[in-house]
Amino acid sequence: MGMPTSTSDRPWTRPLTALPDGANPYSTARTVRTGDVDTGRRLRLDGIARYLQDIGTDNLAAVGAADTDPLWIVRRTVVDVHRPAHYGRSLRLRRWCDALSTRWANVRVRLDDPDDAHGPLIETAAFWIDIGPTTGAPTRISDGLFEHMSRYAHDTRLKWKAWLPDSAPETVDDEREFPLRVTDFDPFGHVNNAVYWHGVEEVVALRADIVEGPYRAVIEHLRPVAAGETVTLRTGLHEDGLTVWFTVGDHTRAVAWIARNPDALRWTP
Repeated sequence: MGMPTSTSDRPWTRPLTALPDGANPYSTARTVRTGDVDTGRRLRLDGIARYLQDIGTDNLAAVGAADTDPLWIVRRTVVDVHRPAHYGRSLRLRRWCDALSTRWANVRVRLDDPDDAHGPLIETAAFWIDIGPTTGAPTRISDGLFEHMSRYAHDTRLKWKAWLPDSAPETVDDEREFPLRVTDFDPFGHVNNAVYWHGVEEVVALRADIVEGPYRAVIEHLRPVAAGETVTLRTGLHEDGLTVWFTVGDHTRAVAWIARNPDALRWTP
């Protein structure tokens, strides 16, 4: 509903870039625990989002940028689940930047099991914006971090362009309130980005077949949600998945798209 149908008009189906040959990205490990899985023991999307936040913080510390570039906000996240991870699985996480500009970067994280060629494989990309700790506005990436991040970048003049439609159609297939909790808010008083994935998981039940096979999920953050605001999820179903708009009154704060359509995504696990 409200979504273009031709592949050329669907930038959210673009394949992610490959890890360059010989690259040695920042790497860490994570074990999938009970707090991040569903009743079928599948690693949920909000769990993946938390892993991306954690490795980002660890990566900054490892390269000495925790003081120069401490704050980042995410504008878009892409999650390609080729093969899902489940409870108890040990995952390797590798993180590198494939494109950037002076104030933001597109950062890739691959989650897999190096000891199992047929095990879980999750590819992600996130558009992160460097935020000045005193101004709260986008700021220049420090010279040292820019040099480090550009090692594997194919583009150093990255520009932002929205992929998803920011307005829901007048008629949707499902509409429900999304209650927020005190624990959903970050130190800035805004809903943490992983919480939006809770909303996606809520409506995926309308198309439970999506998470049974390879799928892609994309979310774009438009404006923050503050404490005291009432969020409504407005969901439209389409042939290969669904789109959900996070709305406050007549305004869209975020939009997410999720679909099981490996052919359109050119899967190369």
